Amino acid sequence: MPLALLALAVGAFGIGTTEFVVMGLLPDIAGDYGVSIPTAGLLVTGYALGVVVGAPLLTVLGSKVSRKRMLMLLLGLFVVGNVLSAVAPSFGMMVAGRVIASLAHGSFFGIGSVVAADLVAPDKKAGAIATMFTGLTVANIVGVPLGTFIGQAVGWRTTFAVVAALGVIGLLGIARLVPAMPRPEGAHLRGELKAFRNPQVLLAMAMTVLGFGGVFAAITYIAPMMTEIAGYSEGSVTWLLVLFGVGMFLGNLLGGRFADRALMPLLYAALGGLAIVLALFTVIAHDKVLAAIAVFLVGALGFATVPPLQKRVLDQAHGAPTLASAVNIGAFNLGNALAAWLGGLVIAAGLGYTAPNWVGALLAAAALGLALWSAALERRTPATDAVAVAAETRVPVHH
Repeated sequence: MPLALLALAVGAFGIGTTEFVVMGLLPDIAGDYGVSIPTAGLLVTGYALGVVVGAPLLTVLGSKVSRKRMLMLLLGLFVVGNVLSAVAPSFGMMVAGRVIASLAHGSFFGIGSVVAADLVAPDKKAGAIATMFTGLTVANIVGVPLGTFIGQAVGWRTTFAVVAALGVIGLLGIARLVPAMPRPEGAHLRGELKAFRNPQVLLAMAMTVLGFGGVFAAITYIAPMMTEIAGYSEGSVTWLLVLFGVGMFLGNLLGGRFADRALMPLLYAALGGLAIVLALFTVIAHDKVLAAIAVFLVGALGFATVPPLQKRVLDQAHGAPTLASAVNIGAFNLGNALAAWLGGLVIAAGLGYTAPNWVGALLAAAALGLALWSAALERRTPATDAVAVAAETRVPVHH
């Protein structure tokens, strides 16, 4: 494994920690600023929307910068945002710090995916992408619980200071370990935008929104579901989230391993399995053991889709993958926001805390339908068209 992948994983670890740790610190932050918990929830919403906006915006602005330098600049922005969060004198400044940090999120993972794939042989690209995303999954196992513990024991500001330090370590690692990788000859914004004319790129992004939305429809409301329905204590929710993180970690590794061998069959299995587990979760949520198993499986099946979906976008975007890759990272967060909103609607409608699982199951099933449609369209595409596209973009055709 190239050491450069380790540097990318460290950056991903810091970003993953700052994205999710705030959920465990909301009561402390709300209390310090004198705002309600729903108002403090803007720290989560603002971050997600910042990712959606920042992914294409910063990728476009950095289109003339080398990928290595852009990764360093993005982590620098991430550090600034977390430092601002750590010292913010008002809640408004805290929100601003979160948004600034989030702007780097989508572009870092988007450009990082391209860099990771370029560091290895063609048949190991999905595995390299998964290695970088391992930092994000490990953040949910180690970074988030540890950050929550530090925040509750010493103060939440310390947590964000530690996360900023992680960003500095990642930045130095990229500066030292990632090789200089000049932009491909002829790469320009117009070429990057052409990728969005390919229906397969748009279908892959739609799969990302719906498939990952299925995961977060359930996980966003895991606390009330586990305490009110399954009968767990409030203190157990942290460990259930760790269990979810372990599932994410294993699913990401398996997804990276098998996506290089059978990408579309893996997507069928993961999305189909996710839809089934989420549908069953509605029924088995009343049993502690079965509910915990479901939480693990949702994490595993959900993150098994990440490497293949990201690789699918890179493959279909051909010679202009950077912007498409970054926008697809924004699609993950768009799915999160959409699913959280829909899950809240069904709960508000009086359907109960397990109702978001049905929402998630339907979203995952819709993603599976898009995957089958995408494969059918690809089978109908004449081979000569693929050769022409490959010749135009100067990349080999893979059968």
